[in-house]
Amino acid sequence: MDTSARRVVVEFAGEGSGVEELTWGQRDVWDLMCRTGRTMNIGGTVPAAPGETVEHLAGLLRFIVGRHQALRTRLRPVQGGPPRQEVHAAGRIAVELLEAGADPDGTAEALRVRYQTTPFDPYGEWPVRMGVVCAGRTPTHVVLMYYHVLVDGFGIDAIVRDLAHLDDPGAPVAGVRPLELAARQRTPAARRQSEQALRYWERQLRRLPPRPPIATADPGSGEPRHWEVVCSSPALALAVRAVAARTGVASGPILLAAFAMALARATGAGTAVVQVVVSNRFRPGFAESVSSLRQFGICVIDVGGVPFDEVVARAFAAAIAAYKHGYFDSAQHAELLAGAARDRPDDVDLRCFLNDRRRQAPGDDTAPPPRPAEIAAARELTTVRWGGREDTYDGTFYLHLEDEPDTMTYTLWGDTHRYAPATIERCARDLEAVVLDAALTQAPARPDPRRPATVEP
Repeated sequence: MDTSARRVVVEFAGEGSGVEELTWGQRDVWDLMCRTGRTMNIGGTVPAAPGETVEHLAGLLRFIVGRHQALRTRLRPVQGGPPRQEVHAAGRIAVELLEAGADPDGTAEALRVRYQTTPFDPYGEWPVRMGVVCAGRTPTHVVLMYYHVLVDGFGIDAIVRDLAHLDDPGAPVAGVRPLELAARQRTPAARRQSEQALRYWERQLRRLPPRPPIATADPGSGEPRHWEVVCSSPALALAVRAVAARTGVASGPILLAAFAMALARATGAGTAVVQVVVSNRFRPGFAESVSSLRQFGICVIDVGGVPFDEVVARAFAAAIAAYKHGYFDSAQHAELLAGAARDRPDDVDLRCFLNDRRRQAPGDDTAPPPRPAEIAAARELTTVRWGGREDTYDGTFYLHLEDEPDTMTYTLWGDTHRYAPATIERCARDLEAVVLDAALTQAPARPDPRRPATVEP
């Protein structure tokens, strides 16, 4: 095959076709992208394996698109309403080929950025892009990018796991498929689930106290509007272990509690309201589904006048309830939030989010907790820097937790038209500070062995 050609066209075919409404998760992302104008494309770059060929990679693309309905889907416009999804039984898709030149890594990164920042055409383009960087006939890098309306991060993980069937394409496809899910969400059982979730959201919205005035020295000074703070803290990773050992609570609720306290310091409110990204992969049939299932759950956490361990307990309870009630009809949910903003336009801010993107398995909970001296010494390794800036982002504050070995890496996006950059940076630093303070000022202790272990949902 001549890799100097600009692309290789791959024909695919798969089981199932038809037209359906958007699922709740698909509609959630569609509305978010319409609201912010962001591409939200997800994917990345991997080095090509030794001995890899363009032919094999083209076959891999044929396999995943043929296997998974989400990757054979295009949207259909609907006059005056959200689009519908159409799954195709067969089609053709291209693999883009680029010559590596003198800098294969740079060529691959430039391709990734182009794929990441170029919006998908949801009506005319398949929801996956594959590009291969080649040195002559030999692939050096593979870039894959997905349309987030149809595939979420855990859906990508499911695609990777399904590659185990590459030599057995007739094996059953695991997990609920988008067409089936759309039909299922019209059933009485699904409607009851949604109604229960929305009633919970209504109760939480009624709990919200009036929002204090925004204390910012220079509102509207940031251009572009949304700024990112990037933090890496080995000390925070150790401190979370220490607090987890003392409380018996896993890292997710501990970091949610720390974010709630950091938000309270930044906003002057005694109650933090955080929308957490809910994967919904714990629901029956969802774990291996190649689709977009993520929605949001609401956590309302009172943080004033109580020690950090009590805030952790409250965050744990709030998170469990949020995950339980994070699966609902997105259109009705949007109407609920619009009504809350209309009824209380000056004192409701629901635009603080937490997205825990970590995939690492929990650490060994039999290991002794880190010593205070070890945590204190690691503080010198903390790095905080300004990262990206964007004109649009969905949130007043948006915290992302990332996977990194032996450290806690997180990014915080803040709206500089509402809070000064110094306040945004202080919020990011306070997240670390409250956990370190809790770990260093209270003696670590092993949890009571008679106490049931807590597990992150």
